[in-house]
Amino acid sequence: MRRAVVASLLLLAACSTTQTPVHGDTPGHQCKTEGTEQFVGQAGTGETGAAIMHASNAGVLRWAPPGVMLAMDFREDRVTVWLDPAGKITQIRCG
Repeated sequence: MRRAVVASLLLLAACSTTQTPVHGDTPGHQCKTEGTEQFVGQAGTGETGAAIMHASNAGVLRWAPPGVMLAMDFREDRVTVWLDPAGKITQIRCG
């Protein structure tokens, strides 16, 4: 019974209406870095990432750990968070 309830909830969630990216942009989101400096030096966690997305009004979050190559395409709705080897945030930029 419990599995049936969980499966039903997952199916309903899949059918929900959400904003989805259109041609690389999420409607209603344009990244801004003002106010995100407070996160530099903090651990790069899911909770911190969610707070950065909210503070920056970004629709997409991209983590950039050391040694990872990133695509150079520009997205006005994306915030990129650079991490040091210890997983601490070193830089936050839009695009």
